[in-house]
Amino acid sequence: MNGALAARSALRFVLLLGIVSLFGDMTYEGARSITGPWLATLSASAITVGVVAGAGELVGYALRFISGPFADRTHRYWATTMVGYAINLFSVPLLALTGSWPAAAVLIIIERAGRAIRKPAGDAMLSHAGAVIGHGWAFGLREALDQTGAVLGPLTVAFVLARRLGYRTAFASLAVPAALAFVFLLIAWRQFPRPRELDVKKVPTLVAESGRFWIYTIAGALVAAGTVDFPLVAYHLAKHSVVTIASVPLLYALAMGAAALSAPLTGRLMDRLGMPVLVSGVVVTAIAAPLLFLGDARWAIAGAAAWGLSASLQDATMRAMLARLVPPDRRASAYGIFDGIFGVAWFAGSAAMGGLYSLAPVDLVICSVVLQLASVPFFLLSQR
Repeated sequence: MNGALAARSALRFVLLLGIVSLFGDMTYEGARSITGPWLATLSASAITVGVVAGAGELVGYALRFISGPFADRTHRYWATTMVGYAINLFSVPLLALTGSWPAAAVLIIIERAGRAIRKPAGDAMLSHAGAVIGHGWAFGLREALDQTGAVLGPLTVAFVLARRLGYRTAFASLAVPAALAFVFLLIAWRQFPRPRELDVKKVPTLVAESGRFWIYTIAGALVAAGTVDFPLVAYHLAKHSVVTIASVPLLYALAMGAAALSAPLTGRLMDRLGMPVLVSGVVVTAIAAPLLFLGDARWAIAGAAAWGLSASLQDATMRAMLARLVPPDRRASAYGIFDGIFGVAWFAGSAAMGGLYSLAPVDLVICSVVLQLASVPFFLLSQR
């Protein structure tokens, strides 16, 4: 396969996975935009919201310790991805049937478990296309489509709520994008049954020692611990009437829009400049918590945009850089390990943030900013 043909095939594969991500995110990010207020209507407290969100992320990342190595060991990347997507997508419409916060919490956690099963294998397959067209560009383009869906989902939910059709109808309406995501996943599988064959270029890894990988992982864990999960943000905005209930999913859509616009740009810059792009992004996005929890509606808009930039860095730029640190045959395992530690840190941070918020929002803000900025020296050390 010549270079031009390889690049076209790699780009087509990235676009197909991006379309899957678009409809997938439309499904579960649409639900995520209202899970905080939904749990509140089911008599859940702020601590409960924080713990449920954190537990979902814990399961959604910790299971990757298993799913990543399993995919590398068995080479069943597509099978692992499909099973994960089936669980990930179709648990969302079932939220329409819940009548208590424990039942809703179980489905929220199951949805995250499905994502844990399919994510390392999917990222490993995507990294083969990135070896041809650039890891930053591949992950950034996928992230842009991913976050486009994350905009459309909350907008769909906001439309349903604005028409006073209720939370249950909003959750049920997300069955349509869930089905479309799975259809395009099957198309991608049929057209590219062996994604490893896309990897015609042998891109050398930046570092060889496992110590650098662990330093990078510590940095990612600090970012995770310092990131406030959006359900707690939504809980705060709704409870204190910073914005209207119907505006909460609109703010989430704004955050996802910021992520969609920034991901390809930061990906391209990372391919050219490397780690300084990631470090600069962490410094900028550390302002999200102060804006969201200490300001009025105008500051909340700016905070939502900064929160979206943070999501872009975590889901695109950090993953693209990790692909450059690990050999191709170990990437699913590396993503699984990195994500597992990331999720444990996210859970600890989310639970702590819920407790700190109950004491004083300013305590939450201080903790969030300090933890995220503490990651910067570790990111720099991983590249020295």
